[in-house]
Amino acid sequence: MAGGWARDGAEQEQIESTLEEGVEWARRQLPQGESRHFCEECDEPIPEPRRKALPGVKLCVTCQAEQDKHATRASGYNRRGSKDSQLR
Repeated sequence: MAGGWARDGAEQEQIESTLEEGVEWARRQLPQGESRHFCEECDEPIPEPRRKALPGVKLCVTCQAEQDKHATRASGYNRRGSKDSQLR
């Protein structure tokens, strides 16, 4: 149930839009092309099962895990319409 100036169903549309954007972002982050045989970072061999499971892979599991720790994504858009969230 929407409140204020929003029409009914607006919250669900915002939730679905956020989810769709997140899925698209994740898909764009997937590697593409031919997999490397050696890691770009540490030059260790990338096992064949990893190369087959993830086409376009460029990093070994260890280096990928380290890179994922530092990867962040901020929306930059306040999808919560509450007054409280806008005051922060």
